[in-house]
Amino acid sequence: MLLPLRFAFKAVMLAAVSAYATLTHAVAPFVVKDIRIEGLRRIEAGTVFAYLPLKQGQAFTDEKGSQMIRALYATGFFSDVRVLAQGDLVVVQVQERPIVASIDFAGLREFDKENLSKLLRGALGLSPGHYYDKNLVDKAAQELKRRYLTRGYYAAEVTTTVTPFERSQVNLLFSVTEGPVARIRQVNFIGNQEFKRSTLEDEMQLSPPNWFSWYTRNDLYAREKLENDLEGIRSYYHDRGYLEFDFESTQVSISPDKKDIYLTFNLHEGKPYTVTHLELSGELLDKKEELLKLVKIRPGERFSAAKLRAANKALTDRLGEYGYAFATVTPQQTVDQQQHTLALNLQVKLGQRVYVRRVNVIGNNRTRDEVIRREMRQFESAWFDGQRLKLSQDRVNRLGYFTDVNVAMAPVEGTNDQVDVDVKVVEKPTGAINVGAGFSSTDKVVLSAGVSQDNVFGSGTSLAVNVSTAKTRRTLSVMQIDPYFTIDGIKRITEAYYRTDQPLLYGGSSLMSGSSNFRIISIGGNLKFGIPFSEFDTVYLGAGFEQDQMKADQTAPKAYRNYIDQFGRVVNNVPITIGWARDSRDSALVPSRGYYTQANGELGTPAGDTQYYKIDLQQQYYYSFARGFVLGLNGQFGYGRGLSGKPYPIFKNYYAGGIGSVRGYEPGSLGPKDTESNDAIGGSKMLVGNIELTFPLPKTGYDRTLRLFTFIDGGNVWGADQQMALGSLRYGYGVGLAWISPVGPLKFSLGFPLSKKQGDSYQKFQFQLGTAF
Repeated sequence: MLLPLRFAFKAVMLAAVSAYATLTHAVAPFVVKDIRIEGLRRIEAGTVFAYLPLKQGQAFTDEKGSQMIRALYATGFFSDVRVLAQGDLVVVQVQERPIVASIDFAGLREFDKENLSKLLRGALGLSPGHYYDKNLVDKAAQELKRRYLTRGYYAAEVTTTVTPFERSQVNLLFSVTEGPVARIRQVNFIGNQEFKRSTLEDEMQLSPPNWFSWYTRNDLYAREKLENDLEGIRSYYHDRGYLEFDFESTQVSISPDKKDIYLTFNLHEGKPYTVTHLELSGELLDKKEELLKLVKIRPGERFSAAKLRAANKALTDRLGEYGYAFATVTPQQTVDQQQHTLALNLQVKLGQRVYVRRVNVIGNNRTRDEVIRREMRQFESAWFDGQRLKLSQDRVNRLGYFTDVNVAMAPVEGTNDQVDVDVKVVEKPTGAINVGAGFSSTDKVVLSAGVSQDNVFGSGTSLAVNVSTAKTRRTLSVMQIDPYFTIDGIKRITEAYYRTDQPLLYGGSSLMSGSSNFRIISIGGNLKFGIPFSEFDTVYLGAGFEQDQMKADQTAPKAYRNYIDQFGRVVNNVPITIGWARDSRDSALVPSRGYYTQANGELGTPAGDTQYYKIDLQQQYYYSFARGFVLGLNGQFGYGRGLSGKPYPIFKNYYAGGIGSVRGYEPGSLGPKDTESNDAIGGSKMLVGNIELTFPLPKTGYDRTLRLFTFIDGGNVWGADQQMALGSLRYGYGVGLAWISPVGPLKFSLGFPLSKKQGDSYQKFQFQLGTAF
């Protein structure tokens, strides 16, 4: 007689199972002579026996049967389990859960298969080789649809097809019908009496399509973006004293065809509030007057939440310089809603004075720890100093090896007087191919290139090999810079070069006529040391040797031929150099504040054939006057003169014009011209000035890696017998785009001369891969 013990448990029913499963037919206990497993296709019988709580020779009971079923379901291997009793034989019938053999996608345009496969595997654990789970597959379809919604595909549909395969396997196919992209067509504000719609839209990431939407995707709706926009508008009003401002409602509507989205904001502006009283109280370290000067809020002024935040930061930063890393400033506001005024009391609580236990460097997969640590000015086992912490971040940033540097403190668990400093960096490619190019009516396309590695093997040492094939200059140079030649931070700069200059091609007339031929071949090298005298000041001392060979025919400018007649075609030069530099910029790559100053002097010694001196000065200022907006000022001055009755060497002449000096003009075309050929021959005096305003692309937030800029340049070059006169300066203006690309800083500029004068040569479009003001 066969007595079936049927236990058909589904996953959804297991939650309702009590301590043991109820038997369809109760069975009297008996001793098991044998156990047989039926229904296996992939799983070995031994695996099943290992999970069974019943062994041959043990007594079988109703409770033991329930335990067997629960144990096998718990493995996750089976979708159905049955237990049958046949005399003294126990038969276990199982149905294996299908295994996912493959996952494929159809109808994709917006996403690629590889990224979606990684998404399902990482977020949901769904990938080939895993057991098929319908609930998990449904979640995957929902997640795919959600991804499409973030890209604006509100009509997207995702369907799933499950195809059985051999040996209890299935193939999954996600079929996507993407449909059109839904874009924001209109943004409406209701109740905005004080500020225009366009003003409020400037505070938003979301907006109707514009010229930059292909890059910014600002016209694609996302809930996260909307939340940020609501907070941005709220902050805009609070920063202007509208403390009662709030959103009465926010509506997001979509057109029936799911192509267009409309945003409507109902605003309550309220009235602006004025500050009537300001007080600073609490634990002030007997420095109340010093601290009060840091607060820019004044009684009688309109309240500004931005100024309050700035005051909070300034106070906590100053107290951090005294070791109080966790000092807090709590603003107490007494509000008069009738008069729309408020009194402010900034209450200071110092907390425990702390010291730094450890400095941790994070994210430097390539750069060695010591390269970063030697720039730190906040030391371990020293009192915490917020100013030194900021200085440390600036110094690491100025290395130029990282796209992002964040130096922050972290409390040490179990103590109240210790913190760790975490230096988190994001490395950028420090090997670069520097390419410069421009277009003019004479040279057509002008190209130059170089290869450099600013962080060799992560050591902080830089090595550059530059090869230039521009028509005006051909160069092969090798430069090595060791920023820590000594443990005290003395820098060593070694350079060797081979250079061919054809300055007559700068002006363009010789190139067009093919009549003039003058070339300078220079072979040399120099050794220079940089000695730091403070956190920002470095003095440079160096010496070098250069041999200049000049080749000219009778078509060369007369000034050049006269110099060759006097000194010969080969001239040896043994110069010594001295210089000073001060750098307080917050970043060498994308500076937004600080200044850079350098002064260099070069003296041609009697050990060579030339005796002269030259002085070069440069000054740069960077000022951020609004978030994302940076005003940069650059000035360069050069002056050279011969000594001991000898003229200034022509191969040391200055040239101006083009990118890096006066944009809108051909490279090196400004200054004195030869009286016979009208070629630009350079001069011994140079003055260049640049004004550049950089600002973010509209709707890109405050991305420092992609910026627009507008500029005004001015400058010129004068000969030894000419007086420097401001009236002879040339000016250019224009716009451009700066991008910190994966291979280096890239600048596009479109420049125009302010006033055209006879003899000038112009160049409109230029781009450069590499740094230049």
